[in-house]
Amino acid sequence: MIRRTAMSAIAFTLAMGPAFGQVSQEELDAISIPDKVETAIGALEFFDGVPTDATVEMVYDNLDRMRGTDVFLDNIGAVSMYSVRKGLADAGAEGANRIALFANLMDSQTLVVTANTSTLYAYTYTDLAKDGPTVIEVPPGMLGFLNDAWQRFVGNMGVTGPDKGEGGKYLVVPPGYSGDIPDGYFLLKPSTNRNFLFLRGSIAKGLKPEVENIQSKLRVYPLKDAANPAETEFVNVSNKAFNTVFPSDFSYFEMLNEVVQGEPIEAISPDVRGEIAAIGIVKGQDFAPDDRMKKLLTEAATLGAASARAITYHPRIAGVSIYPDDPKSVWSTAFANKNTSFEADGAMGLDARALYYYNAGGVTPAMAATIPGAGSDYGLAVLDANKQAFDGAKTYKLTLPKDVPVKDFWAVTIYDTQTRSQLQTSQSFPTIGSQTKGMTQNADGSYDIYFGPEAPEGKEGNWLQTVPGKSWFTILRMYGPLEPWINKTWRPGEIEMVQ
Repeated sequence: MIRRTAMSAIAFTLAMGPAFGQVSQEELDAISIPDKVETAIGALEFFDGVPTDATVEMVYDNLDRMRGTDVFLDNIGAVSMYSVRKGLADAGAEGANRIALFANLMDSQTLVVTANTSTLYAYTYTDLAKDGPTVIEVPPGMLGFLNDAWQRFVGNMGVTGPDKGEGGKYLVVPPGYSGDIPDGYFLLKPSTNRNFLFLRGSIAKGLKPEVENIQSKLRVYPLKDAANPAETEFVNVSNKAFNTVFPSDFSYFEMLNEVVQGEPIEAISPDVRGEIAAIGIVKGQDFAPDDRMKKLLTEAATLGAASARAITYHPRIAGVSIYPDDPKSVWSTAFANKNTSFEADGAMGLDARALYYYNAGGVTPAMAATIPGAGSDYGLAVLDANKQAFDGAKTYKLTLPKDVPVKDFWAVTIYDTQTRSQLQTSQSFPTIGSQTKGMTQNADGSYDIYFGPEAPEGKEGNWLQTVPGKSWFTILRMYGPLEPWINKTWRPGEIEMVQ
């Protein structure tokens, strides 16, 4: 019940007579606050609108926690990029001309959000503050792009870039660069110094020739050394246990501080800088929160991660479901409405951005441009046919109807719901698909894929192992998707429990 113990100044003024105007009691109530009100954070108390000391403390704790939660959700892209860079450095691939190459493909030992086992990855980071304008010589046949330190798209390379898959030289210049731009380069102008180079090679003609293509032709070096560049080194990071996944505790904010300190102040807008500054992260200043603030930011990280997981498993935004006309279908896409900028109608899609960055890494419009017979397209199943979490102790079945519509191949990979990386089981490459030896078709040409702790008898080639006590999710990847997938006349079954 609302209780008032003192007449407000406005009420007193009104009581003095009509010469002071006519304001209704309803309007007065709307612009006032009760002396005591129950809220989600506890009982707030005031003396005629002035908060008590206890209320001030409670409200500021809540404000700092809320701002910390917003900072967590709004900067996942940046902290994720920092975590990838740190992970590569831990694996021995630090420096722009030291390329992390998964020469034996990526297995489940390496923690990378929703990476696949089917294509050849090459990663590195520019350091424009140190190296200045940097040259990237891209081999022919690559798919690639550059993202800035906040994981924002800068430009495509390779098949979807200006070299059109023929290979070429790209020049990445630092923010605010005003020097000469020599001829013969495709120009990229990021807003940050540390920028993520992602390259992917097709192994349709075998792994070895694509590894040789990258190692013999990919070069990264400062423009100032173009006449005599240092050798580009390749670090084989396959079969290595290292982590590139960002944390969900106080250290998240310490990582964000490292990003802010290393990048130009103009890299993010004043309002974004303001919210980050409100929790103590300011460029040029030490980030030294006291015990109170550390506790609140630790809580904020937990709330931020919980929010991202709620958005992942039960999104409330449109454009996530692949089959929106079927409310029972759980198949979804990581890019809501296939929008890789997350912006529409002049507004940032906050949930859409968090959905993608929490569960994947690297952004390019090419990921959402489904072209018949080219590139790839994905379907995620994060819940079972009853919209419940998958139970690693149970057995499930996914049926893919006959004539899976792909030009190249299809693959199903299973992931850990905690790390969003490949599920670690006795199957070091937790993927099966049309390239899997020993996979069998049904008499009608369809495929049954089983997920469970043990393979059903006679279905070992069609089985992905799960772990009792753990949940999981899966991604169906269509390489060279064809029209029946794109126009949805062919669709995968839902994943149903069989025992």
